[in-house]
Amino acid sequence: MLTDALKNQIRQIHQQLKSNLANYQPRPGQNKMVAEIANTLAGSYHTYDRTLLVEAGTGTGKSLAYLMAAIPFALKQKKTLVIATATVALQEQLVQKDLPFFLKHSGLKFEFCLVKGRQRYACIEKIKQQLLQPDLLPLFQSTAPAPLLQQLLNHWQQRLWLGDRDSLKEPVTDEHWYGIASDPAHCTKAHSAHHHCPFHLARAEIEGSTVLVVNHALLLADLDAGSQILPEPADCIYVIDEAHHLPDSGRDFFSAHAPMSFPAQWLEKLKKTTQQLAGILPQQGAMTEVLKLDELASDFLKQLKPVQHQIELNQHRWFTKESHYRFADAVLPETFASNADQLAELSGKALACVEKLQQFLSEAGTEHKVATKLVLPLQFELTAIEHRFEQQSELWRLYSVPQQKHVNQARWLSADNLNRDSKQRENLQSSAYASPLSVSFLLDDLLFSQAFATVLCSATLTTLNSFDYIKQELGLAQHPGLQTLKVDSPFDYRNKARLLLPKMQTDPSSDAFTDELIDKLPTYMDKVAGNLVLFASYWQMQKVTEALRAKGWSFLVQGEASRQSLLELHSMKVKAGEGSILCGTQSFSEGLDLPGALLTNLVITKLPFAVPSSPLEEALSEAITKRGGNPFLQMTVPATARKLVQACGRLLRQEQDYGRIVILDRRLVTKTYGKAMLKALPPFSQIIEE
Repeated sequence: MLTDALKNQIRQIHQQLKSNLANYQPRPGQNKMVAEIANTLAGSYHTYDRTLLVEAGTGTGKSLAYLMAAIPFALKQKKTLVIATATVALQEQLVQKDLPFFLKHSGLKFEFCLVKGRQRYACIEKIKQQLLQPDLLPLFQSTAPAPLLQQLLNHWQQRLWLGDRDSLKEPVTDEHWYGIASDPAHCTKAHSAHHHCPFHLARAEIEGSTVLVVNHALLLADLDAGSQILPEPADCIYVIDEAHHLPDSGRDFFSAHAPMSFPAQWLEKLKKTTQQLAGILPQQGAMTEVLKLDELASDFLKQLKPVQHQIELNQHRWFTKESHYRFADAVLPETFASNADQLAELSGKALACVEKLQQFLSEAGTEHKVATKLVLPLQFELTAIEHRFEQQSELWRLYSVPQQKHVNQARWLSADNLNRDSKQRENLQSSAYASPLSVSFLLDDLLFSQAFATVLCSATLTTLNSFDYIKQELGLAQHPGLQTLKVDSPFDYRNKARLLLPKMQTDPSSDAFTDELIDKLPTYMDKVAGNLVLFASYWQMQKVTEALRAKGWSFLVQGEASRQSLLELHSMKVKAGEGSILCGTQSFSEGLDLPGALLTNLVITKLPFAVPSSPLEEALSEAITKRGGNPFLQMTVPATARKLVQACGRLLRQEQDYGRIVILDRRLVTKTYGKAMLKALPPFSQIIEE
């Protein structure tokens, strides 16, 4: 139970934060959120199932709410608070703003750090070695130029750079970054020269930190790997922010894909690499692994031949209309199915061999038995080989799972270099994909059933005012202690924002709708204000903006410059009193922060329905239909309703903000599902033209 001492401590912290917050306004919703999180963590509702779903409207102050409730409890119980977000923007807000403010004014003593994947950090020793020996990596054309390497080293030594990709003043290409990024084979703590590499310094911060900020992908990867970076789940309090993204993050993480095309020279390169390894590795047992890898690679490629042959025979039938071909009900062709187990086994064994050889090679380099000039190029080659077999192992492991009565995967092929205009398809390259339809059991098994406590929050967790959809998606529907809380925004929506649904002549599904947009949109744009116009497709956005530009209108259009550049230019124009019209698609509907005068006029041209065109969406729709359901009502409408709430959430970002939302899609009032969506929006004052 929540003790009186802890209650008083949280109240005291709240008072201290309030007195140091500029323009503080009382927020009853924030107080309620703090109380519910604290009671959940303390086991007031259930002794072991401490799980809470919180939808907190814009302006609630949810970040400070969960910090106030969770950090005092984590310190008292000697637990680690792990905050997982979906976007870099929220991570930066937490690490650069919210946590420093909380630490300064709460009176608590604790450490916090941002935890990123290894590949986000550079290996300083790699940079030094490549500067000393420019020909060190002769097989890799991606070696960064010497001036760039020297600049990075200087900035690191002068403490002008943190050693990670995100703090670079100027971006580095993927090819150049690959050559200097930290990885387990090269940048090992066993070698003293690497003790001060950015990755190992960053990981050392974890041990002394009470609060760790991660992204969803890293959290899932670490849980799946058995908690190699973060503490064990039983020792963690998890706050999953932007939790509406977690099911998709899970599907992305637990999916697999691998190329089905192996260039002829790949096997030759592998043989050359194994010959070099055999010639330089002094350890006993290394030769055995070299011979085994050579044999396993040959066996794997031989086993893959029938699959490649079947793709070649069927490519004209499979890739006629689309560049992908989905296997209906996840039923694989006989050739795929009959070889899946063997391919999974062979690729898994080959992967284990490569990992052992990496270890042998690393030890030889650390003990100075083999020159660095020989070790590094071979480590790069082995890393590339390891990546290939890792992809194949994950794919065929998923393909070997039987799909019978209950289909739980989407499986498809993709033609990577399809040219429909050419009759020659001899060099067609393809990849195979597998994705779970649901990750609810995986999330429950790895996270919710293992954690000390879990709080999941977002501004859009409910769908059509119900938590049922997200409960099913996350696998929480049957959790005995699950609590839910919906906290309304403190914003005065009725008086600060007006929702206008103009009269329209055409249905959004009609081809004539684009022409009507071109005709009507100027009526609802303000040339001297901050405007955001959201489109449902790139095609329609380009068609409309092109036509209106010909009539003298000026736009900042997504894709014509970087997102950051567009936002900076938009801000500059609005502050100069010129007005600006920013145009974007779905990605501009979430995470875009345009407070105050930067956005007073929001136009949504069309309800953001996603066409189930991706193989995964097609498979999800197919599975719902097979169960006797309606995929449009069960999948498409809930997803669209959530996106519409997010889109409307762009307008009011602060309590003093005001403005207008115009939605040019009459289905909100003509369709039953539309009326439900309209009802789920914040209580804007509404004008519906008849």
